[in-house]
Amino acid sequence: MTAILVTLALIFLIVGLLGTILPAIPGLPLMFAGAWLLAYTGDYQIIGTPALIALGILALIGSAMDYVAGLLGAKFTGASKQALWGAFVGGIVGLFFALPGLILGPLVGAALGEFWARRSLLSAGKVGIGTFIGFIIGVVAKVGCALAILLTIAALFIFSLF
Repeated sequence: MTAILVTLALIFLIVGLLGTILPAIPGLPLMFAGAWLLAYTGDYQIIGTPALIALGILALIGSAMDYVAGLLGAKFTGASKQALWGAFVGGIVGLFFALPGLILGPLVGAALGEFWARRSLLSAGKVGIGTFIGFIIGVVAKVGCALAILLTIAALFIFSLF
């Protein structure tokens, strides 16, 4: 039974790592689930409660950054409320169009919302670019949190050998 749980935990970690890059896969929550399964199979001796709490916080921060970064990018460029709602709606609509939709959805939504609010093409472009930069920063933060989770788990297992 332990071998099955360890295998499942490793699958969760691998699929979770892929999910940090691919849309529609909840990468960081899957990685946390894999870490928790590894801790459970080891009776919380190698990966203890403080480590699980830290990994959970990393997963929460990375997930939040993924959703909030695009909105913050738009807000940083002085976006109107309509642009922020456009980025939000564009992100949701973009889910149905795979990777191009996830990248371009918030950008187009924010630009359309800003154009609707201010009727300025320059302002709409500026907000769209800010949203895109925020999205890229969010993806980088999410990948960084995923790598931190993997490195923490690896370090804990390596240190347990000594």
